[in-house]
Amino acid sequence: MTGIRVMLVDDQELLRASLRTVLSADERIEVTHDVANGSDAIEVVRRHRLDVVLMDIRMPRMDGVAATAEIVRIAPATRVLMLTTFDDDELVVAAIRAGASGYLTKDVRPAALAQAVCDVASGTSALTPGVAATILDLVRQVPIRRTAALDGLTPREVEIFGLLARGRSNSEICAELVLSENTVKSHVRAVLQKLDLRDRVHAVIHAYENGLVGRSDLPG
Repeated sequence: MTGIRVMLVDDQELLRASLRTVLSADERIEVTHDVANGSDAIEVVRRHRLDVVLMDIRMPRMDGVAATAEIVRIAPATRVLMLTTFDDDELVVAAIRAGASGYLTKDVRPAALAQAVCDVASGTSALTPGVAATILDLVRQVPIRRTAALDGLTPREVEIFGLLARGRSNSEICAELVLSENTVKSHVRAVLQKLDLRDRVHAVIHAYENGLVGRSDLPG
């Protein structure tokens, strides 16, 4: 069985080797490529199918934020997980807005890193504790922009979208609305598709910017 295909992008060769060792120890993961900058990462993505790109932010030739935006554009099915020593507020938000599905700092534990890769590959999100709050603290400064896309949601989808934005898991939504897991998964998938959102992190941001939830409702 083929594992989750992962590329490592970092300008430090020793770190790439260490990450390869850590991730390859997990039978769910297959590290297929590693490169030293964002420009090379884009070329690999153009030629190969990848599930997850583990991306540093500050690198020569092209930084991780710019590379993420291009990778998301040319390979929408490929997920980008930022892994960096920087937890600067502006960098966090820039990475998420560029299309990253997660943001971890390099002090993350090996087992947690491997699980984050798997989570991102499955379509969920991964954030270092505290990063979610950072994102939301900055997102709240953005003027609310109501979009016509919200009008395209059914009442049930609006309800589920609101629960997503409050950080509820699928199982919690099932319990709260007394729905089957398959029904909830179907609704979540429909919401993300209708609003052109990549994952739950972007659903939180979109919900806040469009006034569906208030600051006190948000997770983190």
